[in-house]
Amino acid sequence: MNKIYFYNTLTLKKEEFKSIKKNEVGLYTCGPTVYNFAHIGNLRAYIFEDILKRVLIYNDYKVKHVMNITDVGHLTGDQDMGEDKLEKGARRENKTVWDIVEFYTKAFKNDLKLLNILEPNIWCKATDYIKEQIKLIKILEKKNYTYKTSDGVYYDTSKFKDYNKLSHLDLDTLREGARIEINVEKKNPTDFALWKFSPKDSKRQMEWDSPWGVGFPGWHIECSAMSLKFLEDQLDIHCGGIDHINIHHTNEIAQSEGATGKKFFNYWIHGAFLNIVGGKKMAKSDDNFLTLENVFGKQGINPLVYRFFLLQAHYRKPVEYSLDGIKNAQNGLEHLYNQVRKLGKITGEIDNDFKNKFLEVINNDLNMPQALGIVQELLKSNLINQDKLKTILDFDKVLGLRIDEIIFGENLINKEIPEQIQQLIDSRKLARDEKDFIKSDELRDEIKELGYQIEDTKDGQKTIKLGNRV
Repeated sequence: MNKIYFYNTLTLKKEEFKSIKKNEVGLYTCGPTVYNFAHIGNLRAYIFEDILKRVLIYNDYKVKHVMNITDVGHLTGDQDMGEDKLEKGARRENKTVWDIVEFYTKAFKNDLKLLNILEPNIWCKATDYIKEQIKLIKILEKKNYTYKTSDGVYYDTSKFKDYNKLSHLDLDTLREGARIEINVEKKNPTDFALWKFSPKDSKRQMEWDSPWGVGFPGWHIECSAMSLKFLEDQLDIHCGGIDHINIHHTNEIAQSEGATGKKFFNYWIHGAFLNIVGGKKMAKSDDNFLTLENVFGKQGINPLVYRFFLLQAHYRKPVEYSLDGIKNAQNGLEHLYNQVRKLGKITGEIDNDFKNKFLEVINNDLNMPQALGIVQELLKSNLINQDKLKTILDFDKVLGLRIDEIIFGENLINKEIPEQIQQLIDSRKLARDEKDFIKSDELRDEIKELGYQIEDTKDGQKTIKLGNRV
């Protein structure tokens, strides 16, 4: 097994990765709060996690990947104050919370497909595991980590040694940050809700009975309950964006280790922000977020351009979004596709020297900019074209740029297309014209299952027949 090194937020250093079980990895990635579309800043985290997963698979690890769907308990204040984001989203769109969850979960999964992000082995919604969350809170209560206030059951962070071991901030700094949301009943500013009570003057759409009263779980408890359920003996890697470090992930560690008395995940890996011009974080709360559809879909740009755009920066470095940057990435990706098109048919062998170079950089904390450099070095080398092609297609197992499909599909413009396929293509065009992008993506997937791929270009839809390789 090759050596892989990751930067571990827990230790603030690059460490050799060693899995708990030989040749197997337990991976937990924090999923979306499904009250709105994911913006491209959110999606940066999922692309980085996808690269991580692909690198592990490329190194012959069997990965058990768990991702949660937050469909309850994430309040607008991100800590314990304000309104539940799902309830707010339902009111905004005059729908039920359950309808909001279904719609935006579907939209998120469509985004993953468009970006060629591998789905997790296990999807888990917070509302499906209320019993597990209550059970975990009861354990914490029995161990004297909790106390009750008028609005919920809280975790007493003063009872947990090394509460700041992930954030590496002194406790006074953490407490000062936590004072943004004032709750006079909390014993410590950093204390957080495990269970929130429903308002006495109104009924929530999502609420459950508990030993403490009718209400709903806090945001943090779901990830602890579900990761412990599915990865109990494989707590290898936990991922997310850097915004999760000081609150969400810090609280996950406190409640999980408080309950089990054991270490909660060995490696914590975090991705940096995608910023807008001026260095400001993209965020739904600031109403400055951009989605895949309004950046790429409406302009007929392949969403894989965004993936290629992000591959050019290390996942721990902030990236600034700009239209010029996207256009440069579009030109760069098309140039790469054209370079590969000239290599002929797949009849060669993977070159081990270049593969070893590639492994060295991707296994060094996912250095994708250097990996793209290896690709260009390979293309300019004296290897025969067939070996170059076979090697690049092997590299694309990590890059995820769908080189195989895009280069070796047959362009069917102005050629006969089966009537069944053409009807689906026409229906998809109508859905896009009516801005029903969820249906449009569903039809795209249906067409692909039948062996054809649709690409949106500035000249309209392009149809490609898949599997036309030698």
